[in-house]
Amino acid sequence: MRVAILSDIHGNLSAFEAVLEDIHQLAPDLVLHGGDLADGGSSPVEIVDRIRDLGWQGVMGNGDEMLCSPESLEDFATQSSVPPAFWVSVREMAASTRAILGTERLSWLKQLPMAITQNGLAVVHATPQSCWRAPPRTASDEELDRIYSQFGVPVVVFGHTHIPVIREMSGNPRLLINSGSVGLPYDGDPRASYLLLDDSTPVIRRIEYNVEKELKALSSGALPHADWTARMLQLSPIALNNTRMVGIASDVHPDMRNQAFIYRLAD
Repeated sequence: MRVAILSDIHGNLSAFEAVLEDIHQLAPDLVLHGGDLADGGSSPVEIVDRIRDLGWQGVMGNGDEMLCSPESLEDFATQSSVPPAFWVSVREMAASTRAILGTERLSWLKQLPMAITQNGLAVVHATPQSCWRAPPRTASDEELDRIYSQFGVPVVVFGHTHIPVIREMSGNPRLLINSGSVGLPYDGDPRASYLLLDDSTPVIRRIEYNVEKELKALSSGALPHADWTARMLQLSPIALNNTRMVGIASDVHPDMRNQAFIYRLAD
């Protein structure tokens, strides 16, 4: 059985359309999404409507929860050591996207589950307990087993960090996979990222798309602080390594700096 899992689209219609074309060519039996569909990009309405029309099952990401339940952002912000000015910008971006989506689409986002399991596979945005925090890359198999073994399946797929990883485990699950980000990769590779499972054999697909088209959509849109998203889409691996990451996903572990929104680019 072939299953495609894509996560963290973040309103990037140009990247999504390129991935969708690749998926159509590969013709998987099932397509699932890992959340964070709309926030931070040029085309939140188009992404949500396309996902709904396609009928893909999926889970709630922290960006989705931030949009449909604003108090979740406030709860996280109160626990963060990030300067308050950062959260002002995040609130402004979220408020703009929330207004564009409208009540009916927000209601649809709100009904997304925290996790789904089927055919020996589980999909979650970050962990079963939270869509806001994922474990660090340095976590041991034993630590990861305690977090993800509750699914009772051999393969668990998550997103949130925007960095694709395939990790073989000694316990349960056997494979823990991060599908990466369709719309906002954080690994210095500008190509969209998603996962294809072919009879439990994982392949991270990297898909080129028209980044310039997306940059133009961002510059002509109404999203506050769209320059942040634009700069992320243009970062080289060297620039990314010199970038200070903070808070949204985690601000407690130095190895998790790539699991967060950018607070500022290094001087």
